[in-house]
Amino acid sequence: MEVEVKLRLPDAVAHRHVTTLLSPFHVATHRQENHFFDGSSGELSSRPATLRLRFSDTDPLCVVTLKAKAVIVDGVSRVEEDEEPLDPSIGRDCVAEPEKILSSAAESRVLRRAKEEFGALGFVGLGGFGNVREVYEWKGLKLEVDETDFGFGTLYEIECESSDPEEAKKLIEEFLKDNGIDYSYSVTSKFAIFRSGNLPGE
Repeated sequence: MEVEVKLRLPDAVAHRHVTTLLSPFHVATHRQENHFFDGSSGELSSRPATLRLRFSDTDPLCVVTLKAKAVIVDGVSRVEEDEEPLDPSIGRDCVAEPEKILSSAAESRVLRRAKEEFGALGFVGLGGFGNVREVYEWKGLKLEVDETDFGFGTLYEIECESSDPEEAKKLIEEFLKDNGIDYSYSVTSKFAIFRSGNLPGE
C-alpha cells in the first residue's frame, strides 16, 4: 500500500515560490515520461486498475507499475501499488506496440500480473504525459514537487510518501501557510485528470 500526501498548488507562481524556498534542500530533478495501458477489453480500468510505464532522464531503467483501488481523502492518497524495474528497450517496444506487453510478460512479474490476474487477452495504449519532479529532503520528509504537462493544462502538486501522512501533511501545510502560499487538497490522481481531459475545477 502506497500512502502519500498530495497537495495541489494553484499556479506556476506558487510552484516557483515553493521551489525557491526549498532550494537549499534540493537533491534531484527527474524529467519523467509516463505511458498508460489498459486491457484491450477494458479489463484493468473496469476493476479499476492502472498499468504504467515510466521513463526518467536520471534512471537508465524503465519502471513498470500496477496500481489498483486508489482512494484520495483530505489530501491523503492510498493505493495498492506493485512496481519493478524493466529493461528500457522492452518498455519502449511496449509503448510502440502495446500488444507486445503479452509477449514481454515473461520478463516482468508486474506485466505478468496485469495479464494473468486481470485476464487481459491484449493491451492498448492510452497515451500519457510528461512530468518534471523536483525532489527535496526537508525536515525528515522526502518532498516531490511536480509540474505535470497534460497537453491541455499544467498541474502543480506536492507529494510526500509517509508512514504517518497526517503528521507529514501538518508540517507541509504549516510551511505553506507560514509563507503565504495558497494550496488545496488534491482530489484525484494525475491519471484520472489525464483521462478526463480537464484540470480539476475547469
